[in-house]
Amino acid sequence: MIQLTVMTREGCHLCDKMATELVLMQKKLPFQLAFVDIDEKPELLAQYNADVPVVMMDNTVLFRHFFDEDRLRQALVHG
Repeated sequence: MIQLTVMTREGCHLCDKMATELVLMQKKLPFQLAFVDIDEKPELLAQYNADVPVVMMDNTVLFRHFFDEDRLRQALVHG
């Protein structure tokens, strides 16, 4: 099963919204989610500080800040 990684941080309203939308999409398309708090890893904080949330598949960024259903569907269907 495909796994998406979501770079996030506590207290981020965009991150909360992204998480909600991704969980809802799991009811339509099969994929797993892994949430990573960038504030717990200095290298991730340096890389993604101003960009969270970031949704990735296989180390490729699918989208940042806002949920993109079309991009998600395309990635899950076509890789």
